Amino acid sequence: MLNPLLVLLAAILWGMTGTAQTFLNQGVSPIAVATIRSAIGGGLLLAITISLRKINFRKWSWKWTILAAASIALFQGLFFSSIRLTGVAIGTVATIGSAPVFSGVLEWLIWKTRPTAVWGLATLMAIIGCLLLFMNNGDESVHIGGFALALCAGVSFAFYTNISKKLMAQEEALPAVAMTFSICTLFLLPFSFENGFAWLGNTHNLWTMLFMGIMCTSVAYLLFLNGLQKISSSSAVTLSLAEPLTAAILGVFFIGEQLSIVSWLGLAMLLGGIVVLTIGGRKKRKP
Repeated sequence: MLNPLLVLLAAILWGMTGTAQTFLNQGVSPIAVATIRSAIGGGLLLAITISLRKINFRKWSWKWTILAAASIALFQGLFFSSIRLTGVAIGTVATIGSAPVFSGVLEWLIWKTRPTAVWGLATLMAIIGCLLLFMNNGDESVHIGGFALALCAGVSFAFYTNISKKLMAQEEALPAVAMTFSICTLFLLPFSFENGFAWLGNTHNLWTMLFMGIMCTSVAYLLFLNGLQKISSSSAVTLSLAEPLTAAILGVFFIGEQLSIVSWLGLAMLLGGIVVLTIGGRKKRKP
């Protein structure tokens, strides 16, 4: 049960990201947020990794690290842009709700492994839950561009998870997260200069970014990669559906978003899918 729980804890921390971003000043570039978040999260772990001498740059798995960094950089840019257009709940649900399907397909293509029946049932329940939660938008029109960005972010996250599986077969979690997000920062940096970083001079913004960098990046991805080592990529992404569950609940209690009865049913379906995958996977591993 430990590995699924690590992924669930990571997803809960990720679920705080969208809500935390709403506390930043208006007009802050989503790409700048992703850059600073990655710089804090990756830079802190890189300093720890180097001080502990846990990294050998000459023998490092550069190919998988660069691919992982590129995919997570793309994911962050697309995700933060989507929630600016669609709102926290819908952007998060569309992104993470679509990721399990993309991950199952990629796992089949990359690992030549068909997803299990338990994964299929859990993912179906979770997607239905996401659709019911999505209906909370009511009569308001959904921003098509923001929704498309969210789906692209889902593909990027699924790709990152499958690539990280390859990376974790060769490297430890701590240096893997440190290197991935440090390189991710370099990918994002050229796109962040247009609006600058003067907004970090605001104490409120700085503390928000420290939380997003340390807790929602360093700690969350360490938990995720450690959990990913002994479960499939598709299962890990399905368990990550705890993120929209967390985001929706936080949106209700901290941002004042309203959920209908149908949306609460969607949350229950999401939770049910996570429970099915966790318990079902546990039973399968028993002799």
